Amino acid sequence: MYKLTRLDGMDFYSGTVDYAGSIGKIIRITDYDTSSNPCGRGLHASRNPNDCFIGAKIPCRAFRVKGINRLAGDKQKSRYKALKIIAEIKDLNKLFGWNYTEAINPIHPFKIKPPKITENEIALLKVWDSVGDSVRGSVGDSVRASIWDSVRGSVGVSVGGLVGGLVGGLVWDSVGDSVGGLVWDSVWGYIGSLFPDIKNWKYISHEKGIYPYQCCVDLWKQGLVPSYDGKVWRLHGGPIAKILFEFTP
Repeated sequence: MYKLTRLDGMDFYSGTVDYAGSIGKIIRITDYDTSSNPCGRGLHASRNPNDCFIGAKIPCRAFRVKGINRLAGDKQKSRYKALKIIAEIKDLNKLFGWNYTEAINPIHPFKIKPPKITENEIALLKVWDSVGDSVRGSVGDSVRASIWDSVRGSVGVSVGGLVGGLVGGLVWDSVGDSVGGLVWDSVWGYIGSLFPDIKNWKYISHEKGIYPYQCCVDLWKQGLVPSYDGKVWRLHGGPIAKILFEFTP
């Protein structure tokens, strides 16, 4: 079984149960709920570490635990009177099966010196023009629901709002709110790349095992973010999201 905690090793719900300081020990509680409700009072743990995100978020720490005196449970978690804390798990990328390290420290494209725009970048932009409309539904419904809010929140807070604000502010007079929304499509495309174990992405035809929005990620990691006002595509880069290229489909 697995348990996720805050970075200080305390539980997310109350902040009073010290898992980090209890490795090799048993944590017990007496104020537990005797009902069959899996969400009632008790010590909770999950067999799949990604199910722990129902009550946790990133950044976090992870522990392997053994449940004692099970009270209730469902497919995602169980509730116990006690948990034995076996060990802390350090490699969270391997544990979760997705790129936790980058999710908590995402790449900010406008902190990367952008390249000179060549046919390669233009080609990537044209591919993004053809596939970007499906990215929100595809990524949002393909990523496991129990972890989606946490990863989206982490990347969104770290870079999403900043990127959208810079681009939207730069061309606000001409395009207004539409740019901010379309820049967020790039954020979603970047988030999807953090889940390499997903082989089939919903709502878009693609070769199995190939990420269909890689064009967006390639631009992002070069320091380039696309925007579109309904008529003109732009590539933005640099600390003030300068317009580096314009393209009319």
